Amino acid sequence: MATLADPLRRLVGDRTAKVLANGLGLNTVADLLRHYPRRYVERGELTDLSKLRLDEHVTVLARIAEVKARRMKTRRGTILEAIVTDGHGYLALTFFNQAWRERDLRVGRIGLFAGKVGIHGRQRQLAHPDYELLPDAGDPDAAIDAVAAFASAIIPVYPATAALASWRLAKCIDVALDSLDPDAVPDPLPADVRHRHELVSLVEAYRQVHRPQARADIAAARQRLKWDEAFVLQVELARRRAELARLPATPRPERSGGIRDAFDADLPYVLTNGQRAVSAEIEADLARDHPMHRLLQGEVGSGKTLVALRAMLTVVDSGGQAVLLAPTEVLAQQHYRSIRDLLGPLAQAGQLGGADQATRIALLTGSQSTAARRQALLEVTSGDAGIVIGTHALLEDPVQFFDLGLVVVDEQHRFGVEQRAKLTGKADKPPHLLVMTATPIPRTVAMTVFGDLDVSTLTELPAGRSEIATHVVPAVEKPGYLERTWQRLREEVAAGHQAYVVCPRIGDGADREEGETDPDLFAGTDEEPVAAQRQSIAVLDIAPALTEGPLQGLRVEVLHGRLPADPKDRVMRQFSAGEIDVLVATTVIEVGVDVPNAST
Repeated sequence: MATLADPLRRLVGDRTAKVLANGLGLNTVADLLRHYPRRYVERGELTDLSKLRLDEHVTVLARIAEVKARRMKTRRGTILEAIVTDGHGYLALTFFNQAWRERDLRVGRIGLFAGKVGIHGRQRQLAHPDYELLPDAGDPDAAIDAVAAFASAIIPVYPATAALASWRLAKCIDVALDSLDPDAVPDPLPADVRHRHELVSLVEAYRQVHRPQARADIAAARQRLKWDEAFVLQVELARRRAELARLPATPRPERSGGIRDAFDADLPYVLTNGQRAVSAEIEADLARDHPMHRLLQGEVGSGKTLVALRAMLTVVDSGGQAVLLAPTEVLAQQHYRSIRDLLGPLAQAGQLGGADQATRIALLTGSQSTAARRQALLEVTSGDAGIVIGTHALLEDPVQFFDLGLVVVDEQHRFGVEQRAKLTGKADKPPHLLVMTATPIPRTVAMTVFGDLDVSTLTELPAGRSEIATHVVPAVEKPGYLERTWQRLREEVAAGHQAYVVCPRIGDGADREEGETDPDLFAGTDEEPVAAQRQSIAVLDIAPALTEGPLQGLRVEVLHGRLPADPKDRVMRQFSAGEIDVLVATTVIEVGVDVPNAST
C-alpha cells in the first residue's frame, strides 16, 4: 500500500516518474493526486473544435469523419490524414510515414485525441497526436450507440504535456488511487467540522474528483478541496495573529499638548468622519503593548496619508520615530515635500522659526548625494529626525534608528514580506506596522491574503474632491474614440486643469523601471499583430507624437524612473506648480502623486 509521501517511481516506474517530474513538477503520490482535472467530458459529449487555440496542448473527444493517405511531393514517404469532427467544426490529424495507423483510424470511430494545435493552410491540425479510441462497435452508427451506452461515465481531462497525454495521466492516477492506503492519509479537517458542513473525507474527495460517477461527485469533491485550501490558510493566519499578539511592543499612547495636537489645531480643514474613526482605531492599537498590524485602504485622495501622518506624530510625541517607506523616489520625494509643507514650523526643530514641539523630517533615497545621505543618516541614528521618509534605500544595513516605533508602508503590494521584515527588524522591539494601499481589495481577498492584518477602509472623499470616473477607450477598434480622448484632454487644460498620460514603457530599449508594467499586457490577438499595437505605448514615442499632433501648443513634459533625481524633482515641482499642462510618464507616478489640479 502507498502513502501520500511515497515517490512516484515506486508506482509508475522510473521512466514515467521522470516525465511527471520534468514536465509537471509531480514527484510524490500527493503531488499526483492534487493534479486535478481542468474539466470533464462525458463519453457521448463531443468537444467544441471551433474554440481550439493555436499552440495549445489539447485533448479532444471527436468522431473520425474522413481518412486518406497520400505520397509526399518533395521527398519519399506518405502522409496519413484523418479528419475528425464534433458535428460543427473539423480538425485534421496528420501522421508522417505511419500508414499502419489506417487500420485503427476508421471512419465513424470516436476517440480522445491529444496534441499541440497547429495550422496548415487554413485547417487546424494536430501533428502526430496521441490518441485512445473508444470501443469499436463495427460501424459508425453502432459506434455512437456504444458511446451512448457509456454516457454516465465522466472522463477527466487533465493539464498535460506533449510527452504525457491526459488519459495517460489518468492511468497514473488510477494506479495511485488503487495503491493508496486510506489509513495513511491524514485529514487536515477535524471530524466535527466535516460533519457540521457535510463534507466528504479527503480520501473520498480524491476518488470523486478523479473518478466521478456523476456530476454531483465532482461538486462534492471540489467543495471539500476548497475547504482544505481555505481552512489551512485561515488556521495559519490565526496562528500568525496569535504569535503577533504575544510579541512585546512599546506602547505609544496619545499625549495631549504635543506635536499631534499642535498639528490638528493648525489644519485648515475638518477631518472626515471616516478619517476620525480610522485614526481612533490606530490610536487604540498604538497604545497596546503588542505591535499593531493594520491595513489601511482607500481611494486616491481619500486622506490615507493624513491619517498615517497623525499616527506618526502620535509616535513622535511618545519619544519614538516613524518611518514611511515608498516604492519610488518620485513618491518618496513628494511625501517628503507634502508632509514638510503640512507640518510647517512643526518640522523645523532646531531651526529659526521652528515650533517648540517641532521635530525633523529626513529623506533617504538611492540617488542622494553623499553629503545629503550622510546628514540624513546622522539625523536618523541620533533620533533628531522623528519622521523618516525613503525608498528601498531604507532597507540597507547602514540605516540604523534611534527608537523605531512605527513603520508605514505606502502601496504595500510593491513590497515583499521579507522587505517589510527587514525594515521592522531595525527596531529593538517589534514596531507597530501600518500598510496602505489605494488598490481596492475585496473583503474575501483581504481575509485571505491579508488575514494577519486588521483592515481599515476610508470610504468617503474629503470635501471638494470629486468622484473618480474610469472609461475604457477601444483605441484600435474605434480610433475616433481616441481622437475624442485627446480633445477632452485639451478641454480640461483650457479650463485651467492639468493631465497625466501614463505609459507602460519608457521606450529607450532599457529594462523596465521600478513599478513599470509588462508590455506583454498589450499583446495583440491572433488577428491583431502585437507589433502593430506596441509602436505607440512608450513615453519617448508618445510624448513627441502628442506634442506634434493632438496636443500641439500645450506644455508637455516627460517623467520616468531612468531620469536622474534632479530632473525628476524639477519636473514634479513644475507640474505641482501648474507650469506643465500634460505630464507623459511611466507608472512611477501612478500612485500617491498628489496634484489636485490634475483632473484627467
